[in-house]
Formats: sequence, C-alpha cells, structure tokens
Amino acid sequence: QVQLRETGGGLVQPGGSLRLSCAASGNIFSIYDMAWYRQAPGKERELVAVIASSGSTNYADPVKGRFTISRDNAKKTMSLQMDSLRPEDTAVYSCNADIVYKVLPVTRSRFWGQGTQVTVSS
Repeated sequence: QVQLRETGGGLVQPGGSLRLSCAASGNIFSIYDMAWYRQAPGKERELVAVIASSGSTNYADPVKGRFTISRDNAKKTMSLQMDSLRPEDTAVYSCNADIVYKVLPVTRSRFWGQGTQVTVSS
C-alpha cells in the first residue's frame, strides 16, 4: 500500500513564505514525476508545479518565480518552497506522484496525498 503525506501548511501573511513537504511510503519500487496541485474554494483543482525523476521542473504561470519545487529521490520526498505568498495562493495543496508499486508485471498508478491547507491572510 502506497501513501503520500503532506506537511507544512498553515496561516501566513501576504509576502511571507511557507515550505510544504510530501513523503511517500509503502511498497514503492520507483517514482516517476511528482507534482503539487491546489484547489481553492469554489474553484477547480489546478496544477502548481511538477518535477520529473531527472529533476526537470515546470511551473504554472501564477507561481513562476515565487515557488520552487524539489525532490529527494533517495528519501522519496518532495518539497514546495513558496515565497512572496499572495492571498490568491490560499488553497488546499495536495501532492501527487506516479509510482511503480508492483513488479512482475510492472504496475504503476498515480497516488494522492490528503492535502494541507495554506491560508494567506493579514
């Protein structure tokens, strides 16, 4: 059984910073791309940033230059450093990962964490 667990959410003032972490555990043979998504109240879930196993990254336009995604393949963790936070960044942030959890045959699926609330408000 594979689990993803996020930590690091909370309340921060505009202009402040937060760092989110996501830890994968369970029967994991390899992890392909990992990503952060967010969903604000009344809005659809949107992709924030994605990082490949090679380390290459992509960011949604609203967070470019302010957020930094990283991962540690050995520890099976991923982080999102969020700087210059704005009220419009308020959302539930969830991690997502493409994971091989069985071999012979190779079986992979995308898994989700439970989400962590980020609130940007004065």
